[in-house]
Amino acid sequence: MVGLFLFPDFQILDVVGPLTSFEVAERFVPGAYTTVLLSAEGGAVRSSAGVPLDTLAIDQAPLLDTLIVSGGDGTRTAMHHAATAEWFRAATPRRLCSVCSGAFLLAAAGLLDGRRATTHWRRAEQLARLFPKVVVEPDRIHIRDGHVWTSAGITAGIDLALALVAEDLGEDTARRVAQEMVVYYRRPGGQSQFSALADLGGQQTPFAPLLEWIRCHLDQRLTVEVLAERCAMSPRNFSRAFVREIGVSPARAVERLRLEVARERVESAVQPIEQIAAALGFHDPERMRRAFLRAFGQPPQAMRRLARTQSA
Repeated sequence: MVGLFLFPDFQILDVVGPLTSFEVAERFVPGAYTTVLLSAEGGAVRSSAGVPLDTLAIDQAPLLDTLIVSGGDGTRTAMHHAATAEWFRAATPRRLCSVCSGAFLLAAAGLLDGRRATTHWRRAEQLARLFPKVVVEPDRIHIRDGHVWTSAGITAGIDLALALVAEDLGEDTARRVAQEMVVYYRRPGGQSQFSALADLGGQQTPFAPLLEWIRCHLDQRLTVEVLAERCAMSPRNFSRAFVREIGVSPARAVERLRLEVARERVESAVQPIEQIAAALGFHDPERMRRAFLRAFGQPPQAMRRLARTQSA
């Protein structure tokens, strides 16, 4: 039995993404999953999109094998609901999981203390600040620490559900579920592939097309002169305008994008470190190693080993 817990203003995809994953798995292995939607008081619960889902009250919940806590804007209120936190602490499912900002509810109940956890990249810093006992890893798609699983934003709930299906029914079945849903079985890279351009201004800056171009041409020599010429500006005016709009120098932005693409490849591929460094404009593997140490506190080789351990 899989229970999915939701609350007013929950993110509907946090619920229906995992729910659909289990539905599809059930087609391949009949009888594998039974699901139930839960909330603090039961009844219809309205999502942030305005669509309500019918739920069972937690005091009527059946014995659960797996409990998944959804995220959404409503976590800001739900994380302070004492009865919910008490129920989480008293529940004894084999697996306790969260999607996106659902991690805040588990953290508020003390269930993430001393554990590695992740959440939506935009709220990772807040999670770490509010709950200093939680070891927040902001770039993960999902993390397992013991019987507790946490996942990143919104669609990462599907990644989480596929990992649960793989544990329950095997890799082949989980891969078939992913194929049926037309999603990655194991998504390459971490959340940084989605947060990098957003952190550098997203689509709200006139330099957005340039940043997109940079990300597609990281193998090239991306000096201020080259970037300025592409924007039809003088190097001096370009540098000033770029720092004013983006908040960092052109060189720092280029390195940020290089690092995040390099991290994706280091963690998700078997390509030699030397080839990654050359392909992304670092040229010298030692230069990439120093950049990794500054940005992530670990060299590429250590991050690759950790990623392999987590996916094993």
